[in-house]
Amino acid sequence: MSLLTRPVLRSVLIAVVAAGCTALVMALSANVSERQAEAKTSNFNVVPLTEATVDSAEWGKNFPRQFDGYQRTAERYSTRFGGSGSEGMAVSRLTEDPRLVDIFAGYAFSIDFNQRQGHAYMLDDQRATKRVTERPQPGACLHCHASTTVAYREAGLKQGATGTMADPLQSAPAREQLMKGFEAVGKLPYAEATKLVQHPVSCIDCHDPAGMGLRVTKPGFLVGVAALARSDEPTPHLPSIEKWRKGNRARDYEPNLDASRQELRSMVCGQCHVEYYCGPKMTLTYPWGKGLKVEQIEATWNETKFPDGHRFFDWKHEKTGAEVLKAQHPEFEMWSQGLHARSGVSCADCHMPYVREGAMKVSSHHVRSPLLDVTRSCQTCHRFPEAELLSRVSIIQERTHALMGRAEDALVQLIKAIEAAKKNGLTDEQLGPVFELQRKAQWRLDFVNAENSMGFHASQEAARILAESIDYSRQGELALP
Repeated sequence: MSLLTRPVLRSVLIAVVAAGCTALVMALSANVSERQAEAKTSNFNVVPLTEATVDSAEWGKNFPRQFDGYQRTAERYSTRFGGSGSEGMAVSRLTEDPRLVDIFAGYAFSIDFNQRQGHAYMLDDQRATKRVTERPQPGACLHCHASTTVAYREAGLKQGATGTMADPLQSAPAREQLMKGFEAVGKLPYAEATKLVQHPVSCIDCHDPAGMGLRVTKPGFLVGVAALARSDEPTPHLPSIEKWRKGNRARDYEPNLDASRQELRSMVCGQCHVEYYCGPKMTLTYPWGKGLKVEQIEATWNETKFPDGHRFFDWKHEKTGAEVLKAQHPEFEMWSQGLHARSGVSCADCHMPYVREGAMKVSSHHVRSPLLDVTRSCQTCHRFPEAELLSRVSIIQERTHALMGRAEDALVQLIKAIEAAKKNGLTDEQLGPVFELQRKAQWRLDFVNAENSMGFHASQEAARILAESIDYSRQGELALP
């Protein structure tokens, strides 16, 4: 009989299997421990970061994962209708759509209006555009095209503000520095003001260097959102405002104190992706005192007076003489009217989705169109095939684009009809009511045209606005004698 009886053999096999399992469990435990340790290393304390550290490359030494994404905003790509990111090679929108030359006649956008590019280009593009090189602009234009937090504070100190650059931004001295500098730099000629900045949007514009928490730093937003909070307009997409309204209102609404982190993940984007006035006649203004809808902003502008007492307008149309309005890029306002905003979805959820790098989960700082990363941007919530989601977006954008084309046609026809009426001897006084209709039609058309989602942020709202634009243009034609 063999020395290895069946009982002995069974015991040996069990021992070997047990030893193997033990080794596997120990290896798995070691790997889990290694991953847990890796996940805790969210940053590297290589260099000190202060309230004066503007260069994102310095922040990148401590936060290399985020900085890698930020650098990729310089990459060139394109989508059917653009989107927030680096779209193409600065293609002229005036060449793509010649109707815009008539619509913006007499305004700087009629001489240079290119497809937008990524955050990496925002300052260089502004410095190079003919809207700045051929039409003198004020320093206020830098507010949303450069990292201005430190430049404003340094200018504020020169204007007599108290404290030093070491003061935390939320402190009273630092806030005084920020606001005084904002006023002073905004009044400078652009050619002089641009020398005060060296970088496009930087980490310091959205993050506290002490704890990396999100924060709002742009004075225009701080003043504008406080005005929105004081209004009676419901803000279901910003519950912290509703909560502030129920309090004693001893101080203004302050996003850095009152907003949730999820709200700040939209507000830091809304610092710049908004409608505003940054011309030479008055301080840069976010017109939110009545609400964020297109007609509420229009009413605010209609009630706004320039220092000389004249009603607000962006420019006098060269072909008709009407004093009309120009929208900037009201993504924050349009998003506020959409389903995603009402569902608690932030800008960052779609444009800066979470990505995994090893054991780390970080918000991608490669800010771009969600259409280029449907898996992370959309499918975390919408459990449908990528092709289905892309089809839904395409339908919304194609319909918005077609409707916008009709609105442009209607407005151009109104402009030409007014031109003909003036040639026939009608005076500006006689054309006053028609000018008002042109103003209304132009404002609504441009609100959608300037907004960077081709209707997707709030599809029904975009359709409503464009339908009103068409209606006002046709009313203008009918109102001509």
